[in-house]
Amino acid sequence: MQLYNTRSHQVETFIPQREPVTIYACGITPYDTTHLGHAFTYTTVDILVRTLEALGHQVNYVQNVTDIDDDILRKANETGEDWYALGNRWTAHFIHDMQSLNVRAPDHFPRATDVIPQIIGMVETLLEQGVAYVANGNVYFSAAAWPHFGQLSGLARPELLPVANEHGNRPDDPHKRDPLDFVLWQALAPGEPSWESPWGPGRPGWHIECSAMATHLLGETMDIHCGGSDLVFPHHECEIAQSETVTGRQPFANFWLHVAMVGYEGEKMSKSLGNLVMVRELLTDYSPDAVRLYLAQHHYRQPWEYRASKLEQAAALVQKLQIALKQFGGHGVTLDATAFQQRFIDALADDLNTAQALETLFALADAIMDAAQQEQVINPAQDTLQAMGLVLGLRLDAEATGSNVMAGWNRHLQHFEA
Repeated sequence: MQLYNTRSHQVETFIPQREPVTIYACGITPYDTTHLGHAFTYTTVDILVRTLEALGHQVNYVQNVTDIDDDILRKANETGEDWYALGNRWTAHFIHDMQSLNVRAPDHFPRATDVIPQIIGMVETLLEQGVAYVANGNVYFSAAAWPHFGQLSGLARPELLPVANEHGNRPDDPHKRDPLDFVLWQALAPGEPSWESPWGPGRPGWHIECSAMATHLLGETMDIHCGGSDLVFPHHECEIAQSETVTGRQPFANFWLHVAMVGYEGEKMSKSLGNLVMVRELLTDYSPDAVRLYLAQHHYRQPWEYRASKLEQAAALVQKLQIALKQFGGHGVTLDATAFQQRFIDALADDLNTAQALETLFALADAIMDAAQQEQVINPAQDTLQAMGLVLGLRLDAEATGSNVMAGWNRHLQHFEA
């Protein structure tokens, strides 16, 4: 399998360390979900997992929930809702949306607040190694102590601070030695939840949460770390700096896979801009298969813009596949779908070329229609079409989301619903 590795900035042959393949995806901050950009990220990871399995691999997949964060606390203050209840409510909302889209559940779905002891342990190690410092109950990582800072993003140092500031960095924090230094532990602020630590009560910083969850569940080095391209810097850059310092510069992840942004009306779709196309609203007018096929028409590394007309076309293409599955054959020669199946998996193994995989899917549907007209045996080819569609998360002729998808998410859902 070939995958683009953000860290090397090139396509590389993916070879796992061992079985199972270990994957971590940065999950939601649960205060307003699930928009089409979220769906593009998590359906992409879903296809990655399904493709690896189709290639014969086992997968151990972790997706986190950032349940304590500046954004959640701000939203809770605005609505008057308890921060923990708010996070639970939106996480449950997200889970139901993933079930509707036939996205398989991760094997592990930890909250950031599940790993407070591991976070404190990592921060203590960073302090012992002299790359972090305490100031007024806060703990900061010294960006200058990591010589590779900026390598993942490819940004020059003068470019780093403006980008960091767009993503929540506080350059004027009087306790920082350098505006680029980032928070590992935040001292208790009035009205905020807190946990005890060697530096006083407080809560973890955003970046250290993911490092702790990932290494706790997957070990020092994982095979693939995924997330939206907006997380390359500062979030993933900071994860690398602190994680590889703790582990003695072992690679935190061998591959970094980033999913491009989805635009709408000329802007990046984001909560801050308020230009969100919500999955649940789309599903009132379109089938889950239509939404998933529409997403899969775009290569995961290429930014694109949502257009309702394109979603209408995707819905028509789903009908074409469904019609092919409803055809009846005869008793003549058997349609051989082997070549289609190989072309399909080759496309996905080529850096998840979902658009090419879909073209092969449609080509097989056409072949089935033609073979049915010629009264050939088409049942095996229809089974192959169904199986190929499933790698892309398409249900096609299934009436409901797969039981394995429902059960997987329900196992996690019980921890977020009262």
